[in-house]
Amino acid sequence: MARNKEGLILLVDVGPSMHSVLPEIQKVCSLLIQKKLVYSKYDEVGVVVFGTEDTKNDLTKEIGGYEHVTVLQPIKVVDGDLVDVMQQLPRGTVPGDFMDAIVVGMDMLIKKYQETIKGKKRICLITNAMYPIKDPYEGTKEDQVYTIAEQMAAHGMKIDCIVYKGNQKQDTHDSIIKENDMLLSIFSKKTKAKAVHVESSTSLLGALRTRNIAPVTIYRGDLELSSTFKIKVWVYKKTSEEKFPTLKKYSDKAPATDKFATHEIKVDYEYKSVQDPSKVVPPEQRIKGYRYGPQVIPISSAELEAVKFRPEKSVKLLGFTNASNIMRHYYMKDVNIFIADPGNKKAIVAVSALARAMKEMNKVAILRCVWRQGQTNVVIGVLTPNVSENDNIADSFYFNVLPFAEDVREFQFPSFSNLPASVQPNTEQQEAADKLVMMLDLAPAGKEEALRPDFTPNPVLERFYHHLELKSKHPDAAVPPLDATLKRITEPDPEVISQNKLVIDEFRRHFDLKENPKLKKSTRRLLRDRTSGSFGGEVVKNEGQPTDLVTSTSTVKVETIGDLTPVPDFEAMISRRDSPEWVSKAIFGMKNKVFDLVENSYEGDTYPKALECLIALRRGCVIEQEPKQFNNFLHHIYRFCQEKDLSSFCEFLASKDITLITKTEAEDSEIAEGDARSLFVKREPNSSK
Repeated sequence: MARNKEGLILLVDVGPSMHSVLPEIQKVCSLLIQKKLVYSKYDEVGVVVFGTEDTKNDLTKEIGGYEHVTVLQPIKVVDGDLVDVMQQLPRGTVPGDFMDAIVVGMDMLIKKYQETIKGKKRICLITNAMYPIKDPYEGTKEDQVYTIAEQMAAHGMKIDCIVYKGNQKQDTHDSIIKENDMLLSIFSKKTKAKAVHVESSTSLLGALRTRNIAPVTIYRGDLELSSTFKIKVWVYKKTSEEKFPTLKKYSDKAPATDKFATHEIKVDYEYKSVQDPSKVVPPEQRIKGYRYGPQVIPISSAELEAVKFRPEKSVKLLGFTNASNIMRHYYMKDVNIFIADPGNKKAIVAVSALARAMKEMNKVAILRCVWRQGQTNVVIGVLTPNVSENDNIADSFYFNVLPFAEDVREFQFPSFSNLPASVQPNTEQQEAADKLVMMLDLAPAGKEEALRPDFTPNPVLERFYHHLELKSKHPDAAVPPLDATLKRITEPDPEVISQNKLVIDEFRRHFDLKENPKLKKSTRRLLRDRTSGSFGGEVVKNEGQPTDLVTSTSTVKVETIGDLTPVPDFEAMISRRDSPEWVSKAIFGMKNKVFDLVENSYEGDTYPKALECLIALRRGCVIEQEPKQFNNFLHHIYRFCQEKDLSSFCEFLASKDITLITKTEAEDSEIAEGDARSLFVKREPNSSK
């Protein structure tokens, strides 16, 4: 028997009120079978429909009742025929009783498995719960549901309830819906159950759990808060990326008459000498080599083992910090969950106390983790408290991996406020853009979220499984067109677009959209032709040329600031991202260029060019958040001009309103807004006594 074998009963409401959504249910259930054929080929599935005119089930024959419940497919191992059964669900003519269907499904599981595969027997109910269930012969409906739930728990069964709310009519009695919701909620209180309400076919596609993945601990041991305070914990994966199934190479070279052919492909590698390509080097004469510059350094397996880093298995607390210090975008990889050692009451109380204290104080913990003995790497992560609101569920922690300093990439982008006034949006444009953004809200007030993360499947994987099943029956079949349900995930919703046509038209009216012409000249020539700079409301730029430093100079490999085009050269150097040294080199080179222009001027003939370079330097220091570089330089050049009798340049700068970089422009600046112009304010001479 397979280790993770699951017995599943699909209970589908095919009554008249479900006819409009049955095509989507057929797709969802067919996809479930297709995935099981790939991942869980030993699973067994049975199909029961209710709301049919006819009745076909064992309980009706044995004890009577349970009418309008039909067993379409007894429990059997998944195969291609089961996909065909799911794609041809009948259309019922009478309202269905979902409680009768649940009892029939339970009976099928008990007769098939008895006490085996405990915990891996599952019932999946799909209905809109619009019609009342029949009154029991004895007791109330609640008593009946409690009895059924206790029996399910005793036999190790689970139940998933998917309630579709998208096609409910206005004349449906709210009291019936509330009563049915209350009855279904009893299952979640008494047994392992999940109740989900969906309102769209897209949510329905992701609501049905298609794969049964058994949770496996990645760590069992102590959470060391100190040398004397340790808590026994288990660590599981909370989320994991769903990937494509592993595809194996297939050989068609075996004869068709060979019934025992495996069609497997085995790959063998041969290592040959560079000096003599015809000579094969045996394994005992081979050694691993690692590149170090132009050389290859050989390292034997014994040396490699000797220098390996082997940390001890442990999870240790490094310290606590405010939750606001850990940004959401720092999280890396999958999420893990820390729970107390099951059955250890002291550990459960300790985890709960720690989680609630951290929640109350808005703190998170930083941990150093080595999940396995002999693991070659150490993980640093953040532990976030997860306080449960359910009395039956213990408190726990979420764990996210944090990056090391070497993993962090700091990209500093210029603020829109630094752009010249001519390209700043006006009030009407800002309002039109705000309305467009609000139109794209996936969770508008009073409506269900359009693409709920829990219920939105990966459209690429869904299409892959559908095509795989199609190819299994028709090997020459072409890729089918994208399903309408998947189009709602990958493409804009036509209904939303049509409802907000006025908003879109208004946005188009306020913005002049032009096609970006393909520039045939080299970027270096474009920079040479363009004189870009803006300060104090004055803008000098060529129309049609990009104003973004990174975009316009990303392909230029300038290494020095030349005499002919100092500003474009500076912009090209400061925008290079192949090394962090280019920013400091560009700033240093531009400082020298300004000094040369000022010192070698004749009656101020180079002052305008020096001003242009100084403006570019200031703008670059704001973008790269280097305010002290510019402010210190401006002080230095002021003192230099005073000493060299070049005060005319200082007066020239004052007339052009050149100021220090303030704290509002760059956080690292120490200059307040009111002190930005204090450098060039003419000081009154001290009166002699």
